[in-house]
Amino acid sequence: MAPRTPQVEFLWWSGCPSWERALARLRDEMADLGLDPSLIEMREVETSDAAKQEDFVGSPTIRVDGRDVQATDDQPVGLTCRIYRLRDGRVSPLPDPAELRDALVAASAGTFAASAADRSEQAQVEPSGADGKATR
Repeated sequence: MAPRTPQVEFLWWSGCPSWERALARLRDEMADLGLDPSLIEMREVETSDAAKQEDFVGSPTIRVDGRDVQATDDQPVGLTCRIYRLRDGRVSPLPDPAELRDALVAASAGTFAASAADRSEQAQVEPSGADGKATR
């Protein structure tokens, strides 16, 4: 069976300077996987009301098949720049490329719903013990 084309949404707010780099990263990951980046559904979030309607937790927000590429937990909705937690424990204004790729691959295979929960659990940072540094 051929891979399916996932629905990819990119929500952004013009007040956040990282949205263009995030979009470029998303397009690159899609192209690398043989997915058509022109199919990204782009939506600019311009007002607080629109942020509430979109359940927008910050710019940029990327959803694959309706699911955020990173669990949003209890993050507040609003016009703000988003902070992503990378797999190595650092924070970034851009989503982790591996997390984007995993979401796209899983959605293409039709398994994103199950894998999103697994990635959310893996994203929890735990202290390593002796040196106190965060590990994944």
